[in-house]
Amino acid sequence: AHPERDYLGLEVHRPGVGHLMLRVEELGLPNVRAICRDAVEVLQQCIPAASLDEVLLYFPDPWPKKRHHKRRLLQPDFVHALALRLAPGGYLHVATDWSDYAEEMLATLGAERLLANTAQGFAPRPESRPQTKFETRGLNLGHEVRDLLFQRR
Repeated sequence: AHPERDYLGLEVHRPGVGHLMLRVEELGLPNVRAICRDAVEVLQQCIPAASLDEVLLYFPDPWPKKRHHKRRLLQPDFVHALALRLAPGGYLHVATDWSDYAEEMLATLGAERLLANTAQGFAPRPESRPQTKFETRGLNLGHEVRDLLFQRR
């Protein structure tokens, strides 16, 4: 939809990256690249400060068991590192279908001083956000999808 933008996908699941790159080749998308590594490592080691216009984080693993919540991606340290890499005015768009994770994300993102919520709480679903297979699965299970849209101060 946006050939004028460059996209970098970060994913640790090797088969997922393989499927993505096959689809990128099929569609002839020269503006899409992917790194098969942990997003936390890539962000800390490879992405310069204030270099990202937008970060799209759709349906990160919710780690639903309470004992696994510490594995959730949107922890305060990661959110701060992410905010530092967003250019001033840049956007962070997050979506999830797990209500407790959505509330946790809202609190964590809201506590980051470099980010400002663009909505009062959760944002309406932007038409530009594609429906993922994880979203479809969640909707089929009766989950409510929540979007959060924050901007770098």
